[in-house]
Amino acid sequence: MITRDDYLQCDALALAGLVAGGSVKAEELLTCAIGLAEERNPGVNALSQKLYDFGRKAIAAGLPQGSFTGVPFLLKDLGALLKGEITTMGARITEHRRAEIDSTLVERYKQAGLVIFGKTATPEFGLSISTETTLTGDTRNPWDPARTAGGSSGGAAAAVAAGILPMAHASDGGGSIRIPASCCGLFGLKPTRARMPAGPVYGEGWGGLSTNHVVSRSVRDSAAALDAAAGPEPGDPYRAPPHPGSFLAEVGKTPAPLKVALQRRPLTGVPVHGDCIAALERAAQLLEDLGHRVEEAEPPGDGQALSEALLCVFSANMRLDLQQIAAQRGRPIEEAEVEQATWVFMERARRLPIEDYPAAIDRFHSLGRSMAGFRQTYDLLLSPTLAQPPPLLGPLHMDNPDFDAFLEAMAAVSPFTAVANMTGEPAMSVPLHWTEEGLPIGVMVSAAAGEEASLLRLAGQLEEAAPWWERRPAL
Repeated sequence: MITRDDYLQCDALALAGLVAGGSVKAEELLTCAIGLAEERNPGVNALSQKLYDFGRKAIAAGLPQGSFTGVPFLLKDLGALLKGEITTMGARITEHRRAEIDSTLVERYKQAGLVIFGKTATPEFGLSISTETTLTGDTRNPWDPARTAGGSSGGAAAAVAAGILPMAHASDGGGSIRIPASCCGLFGLKPTRARMPAGPVYGEGWGGLSTNHVVSRSVRDSAAALDAAAGPEPGDPYRAPPHPGSFLAEVGKTPAPLKVALQRRPLTGVPVHGDCIAALERAAQLLEDLGHRVEEAEPPGDGQALSEALLCVFSANMRLDLQQIAAQRGRPIEEAEVEQATWVFMERARRLPIEDYPAAIDRFHSLGRSMAGFRQTYDLLLSPTLAQPPPLLGPLHMDNPDFDAFLEAMAAVSPFTAVANMTGEPAMSVPLHWTEEGLPIGVMVSAAAGEEASLLRLAGQLEEAAPWWERRPAL
């Protein structure tokens, strides 16, 4: 019988090892996870749906033998269809829609033996960097309940940071894995574009900006989850460069000396908080101590033009989504049914010239080619993940009546992360710094497209040199 203390000291692979060795049963792990959810979720509001019976039935039916057999798991309530269950997408207008199929991603998670027992909160349609919604309320940061856990995978990060489970599904269309990872003191990797399956419903998310993966406490869990779920599926419009072998095998390998570009200022030029600069400088010194070469450099890109392109793509995709929902239910969507930001995004798209969308995609592609040239000089790019410590709840709520103030707040907090979504490159947030007040601050490292292995090797090295496993919020 596993104790709660033992459960909390294990990452997902360690829990799977206990089940595989026969010393612990999957039912016991699920009981631990549910008990912690019932105890700790009221303080953080991470879960949007409790699917405890779904998990129990999956165990009773017999779990597949995979890398995570028996490990409790939560799906983000966005972009991951679970047959027979609701995917709210954080929205009131979709809170009763049940999925008719599993997403390919969910199929792969099930085949890995993960036990799904709930879904995590997300802002409406994933359009904010803070998880605050009219539907589910505010998701609070386990390190400070007055602050955001980040978004749009804030529920996932809050659940993992609170100890409910060691790893949870997340997705990232502009930073939504890395932002909450930074806010909650976790490891968060955004894979290369098309590394993860988007089907069978979608070919890509948000014009290629969005992808799926996990937030986790350990680097090796993230690597193993990538092994379990990554790879193309029939009908994909394009594919990521293949990786020979296992991503998990990369963790623990000592990377060759790397040339790292250090970026202090975002392309948009917004100010960066001193604590975030301190985290960056600490990470740079650590890299040099480990034998890597770090030098300051400015990556290419016009911050204002790219921000406009990003707003265009978000708005156009939001309008399409709402039109499809309206068609399915047989009546138009009214302004009062959605968050104010959602409505304004849709209205902005209605006024966009049709050529603005392909022009925005062209800007992203142009940036990708420029960054490919930058990568000829530098192996990796190091920057703050965020420009501020985890912000207070409130200004980033999508129902903020002042849309311009909402956008300004988003731009002030997260000016770094979306570049990797535009280029399709992999990027990770690593928890290497905490403020004097005890708030986590992540640093971001990105690599050339297809080079997740380089990031995972470095992440494993950083995890060993400056371990964060024992850093936990007081709950």
